[in-house]
Amino acid sequence: MKIGIAQINPTVGDLNGNLEIMVDAYQSLCQGGAELVVFPELSLCGYPPRDLLLKKSFGSDCSEMLNKFVQYTKECPALVGYPELCSMASGKAYFNSAALCFNQEVQQVFRKRLLPTYDVFDEHRYFAEGNASMSFAHAGIKIGVSICEDIWNVSGDLHPTDPVKNLAGENISLLINMSASPWHQGKHDQRLAIINQVSHDLNCPVVYVNAVGGNDELVFDGGSVLLDSKSMGMHSLPFFKSDCQVIDSSKLPQHQDCKDDQLECTRKALVLGLRDYAHKSGFTQGLIGLSGGIDSALTAVLAVEALGKENVIGISLPSAISSEHSKSDAQKLAKNLGIVCHTLPVQKIVDSAERELADLFAGLEADVTEENLQARSRGLLLMAVSNKLGALLLTTGNKSELAVGYCTLYGDMCGGLAVISDLPKTQVFELARHINRDVEIIPQNSIDKPPSAELRPDQKDSDSLPDYSVLDGILQAYVEDGLSVNSIIKMGFEKNVVKRIVALVDRNEYKRKQAAPGLKITPLAFGIGRRMPIVQRYSN
Repeated sequence: MKIGIAQINPTVGDLNGNLEIMVDAYQSLCQGGAELVVFPELSLCGYPPRDLLLKKSFGSDCSEMLNKFVQYTKECPALVGYPELCSMASGKAYFNSAALCFNQEVQQVFRKRLLPTYDVFDEHRYFAEGNASMSFAHAGIKIGVSICEDIWNVSGDLHPTDPVKNLAGENISLLINMSASPWHQGKHDQRLAIINQVSHDLNCPVVYVNAVGGNDELVFDGGSVLLDSKSMGMHSLPFFKSDCQVIDSSKLPQHQDCKDDQLECTRKALVLGLRDYAHKSGFTQGLIGLSGGIDSALTAVLAVEALGKENVIGISLPSAISSEHSKSDAQKLAKNLGIVCHTLPVQKIVDSAERELADLFAGLEADVTEENLQARSRGLLLMAVSNKLGALLLTTGNKSELAVGYCTLYGDMCGGLAVISDLPKTQVFELARHINRDVEIIPQNSIDKPPSAELRPDQKDSDSLPDYSVLDGILQAYVEDGLSVNSIIKMGFEKNVVKRIVALVDRNEYKRKQAAPGLKITPLAFGIGRRMPIVQRYSN
């Protein structure tokens, strides 16, 4: 069978825009000889719609848009993901559904059975579980339909039921999986293993169609595939870009995994997430405070690739204690990237604030309060430029800093998107070197010099924090793996260091709750997938 895979980039809530993309994809794939066209999960409204589903008219508007799409269909069927209104007797207003549409009618509806409620997912909040048939006959074969999570219970430990086992008794010849599966590092291998297992269990090819693009913190990587049951033949669509292709399931090339290495995937994910966050929010320009350090340099490189060098504005904000290399490295980066870089000194603002606070602070020792006046002065100017020019201010803090609170509220945390906030500092260095692999883009001095916030003379990150390789190891164990203090110490980390870092992570939850949204690229990011209380006293 010739299957048209519509790996599209929907925008959440843009029903008219999504309809236009889908109609174009359907017509193009039909002209290319497709006998069946498949769209991603909830393609009509975008994923995840979250509390848009609670708006009174959202469901009826989606139904109206589905009816408009149906009018474009002819004899070639299309599987369309949409939120289906259901009886409130179930306690939920919707099913997460797929409509089989052809000859200007909805011929059959399939409803997602497994609703994830872990990490970034909260589908039980909105959807009822389906329990109807998940197969249909077309072109002389029986085809099974599954929606994203429906194939993820092959281990049997995520949900009490397994739709794949149910389909195994129906003798299907092909399985369709319509997904909106967000990317994180390592996700591709995990996903391909699942698809392989499902294909083997059902003894039939699997068509996996994934959404692509950024929606809020989440990045969807596409990577749609058609895999045969012997794992010998596979056709993959590109990662991190929209694409529509007609694939003949009887003529699959030999299995070849064409994904990039982790660093290149991370770069592409961050670029795509930044581009879509900006453009889908109505921004064309990005604004970055350039410190001469590696974090702001990496953020600027990603912004230029995402938005174009003509749409990225750099601002150097030196104070009286800023080193000469911090200023020269910022200027060199701007020249390498071909972006405009303005210089706005902050010392007069810092001095003015210190004078106004002098009487109130009389008799008190200078401390981090005075240091933070520099960061907050920079935030003041950056936000003013952002407001005046309508440019999206990009914060430049990394995951390691955000974890331990090595950042200043209303200072360097100001901004609309935290581009690398889920990238540990050790990976910041790795990605910077990866970007420089062919030609120096990020000044080598920005990579080589000891990291510093430069809020006091000769300050270095190492004055307050352990080596980043140690810090990131502890953070990986505590934040992402959920290990206890004692378990982390048994891994070989020094006891007092572990206790201090864990205390910093817990103490700074209030800062993270006020941070700009950040692009998720690890299995567990600070954001919607991690819901720690701000006020709590569990310290194990």
